[in-house]
Amino acid sequence: MLVQITVGTLLMLLTLASSGASLYVIEVMLQAARPWVLGGRVWAKLVAVIMMVSVWALVDLTLGVWIWAMAYWRLGAFPDLEHAVYFSLVSFTTLGYGDLLLPQEWRIMGGLTAASGLLNFGLITAILVETVRDVRVAQMRHQTRQDARHEGRRARR
Repeated sequence: MLVQITVGTLLMLLTLASSGASLYVIEVMLQAARPWVLGGRVWAKLVAVIMMVSVWALVDLTLGVWIWAMAYWRLGAFPDLEHAVYFSLVSFTTLGYGDLLLPQEWRIMGGLTAASGLLNFGLITAILVETVRDVRVAQMRHQTRQDARHEGRRARR
């Protein structure tokens, strides 16, 4: 039992660390794109940002599934990589069909896989919401400053 909890905890930390690292990359990309996001067709650019962050979320979740799948496969919990990926995907997304089960000696890790997926989904949801809010607030502030400048010019005439 202690081995399962230790291995599962390490995998959870690895999955969260990979999410954190990839979040840093997406943050750098968003900062670089900030001037572009603030000008012109703001709604189209907001949609582009949402799409970019959504693709990041899918890649991040896929990476999490593969981390768990590789661990299951290397531990010999499943006969091949396909079964390991399938079980990891079903467990990570907390779907849990129950048609494929872990061997007795690794069954606690199934719950840890689900907990890891739940944490990752929560983190990704928070990041999606925060990104949309941050971009939209920045766009509105930028527009308000532009409107104020325009009004100032008009008043001087």
